[in-house]
Amino acid sequence: MGKAKSPRRVADNEALAVGTSIRGSAQKLNLVAQQIRGKKVEEALNILTFSKKAMAKDATKVLASAIANAENNHNLDVDALVVAEASVGKAITMKRFHTRGRGKSTRILKPFSKLRIVVREEEEA
Repeated sequence: MGKAKSPRRVADNEALAVGTSIRGSAQKLNLVAQQIRGKKVEEALNILTFSKKAMAKDATKVLASAIANAENNHNLDVDALVVAEASVGKAITMKRFHTRGRGKSTRILKPFSKLRIVVREEEEA
């Protein structure tokens, strides 16, 4: 028989891309995600390209993947796409130790984040 096909997680006029392990804190990534929420895809790419924040480079890759998914997998019009959702969450945290004086050590936390971008095709008003 086989396993039943899983339902789509987004609507028919939407496409999704997820970056699962982006090196950096969720707080810093959310600052970048706030800049592109609700913007047209072309404008969002320009904002991320010229942003001074280091997390913008990873966000650009996820957004480009969402655009490619919309175009190739769901046959959506790229010119009519809007960033409908850009949500950020915590992923794993690598724990490292740094040796200090007098035989002591301190903990170094290296956080990873998740970025989920949903693009939606909107009709011209």
